[in-house]
Amino acid sequence: MLKLLGAVLIVLAGTLAGFKRAAQYADRPRHIRGLIAALQRLETEIQYGYTPLPEALRRIGMQSKDPLRAFFLTAAEEMSPPHNCSAEEAVRRSMEIHWNSASLKGTEKEIFRQLSCTLGTSDRSNQSTHIALALQQLKQEETAAREDQGKYEKVSKSLGLLLGALIVILIF
Repeated sequence: MLKLLGAVLIVLAGTLAGFKRAAQYADRPRHIRGLIAALQRLETEIQYGYTPLPEALRRIGMQSKDPLRAFFLTAAEEMSPPHNCSAEEAVRRSMEIHWNSASLKGTEKEIFRQLSCTLGTSDRSNQSTHIALALQQLKQEETAAREDQGKYEKVSKSLGLLLGALIVILIF
């Protein structure tokens, strides 16, 4: 009876691990779309609203869903007094804290890091150009993420179950 319970727990753990990995494949395109929408709002705030960058990031954070919400709010907080960090430093610190909670990869992180180097250091039109470039790159990444989701989501679910069953077979 105890062996059977152990076997069930091992298969269940493998299955849950597979479902967790599949959820990451499903969440990545959604998080990239959220990041694209946030950058479009940022471009609007900068170009038409003449909003200071910390306030624009705060507004975007309030409109976004987690985990992007926490990312933008932390970046805004880092740029505000008493921290008074540059946009690049604020985004870097925010990435250190919140990036792993999102299902985003290093390419999206690098795109956003490169964008942060120009935020707040140039005029509105130049910032708008850099945001447009980042948006284009993120849209390409979203397409790739959707393809990965289609390829690997079902495989991850099945593989988790099968690995759990394999471990049970090898142990018993």
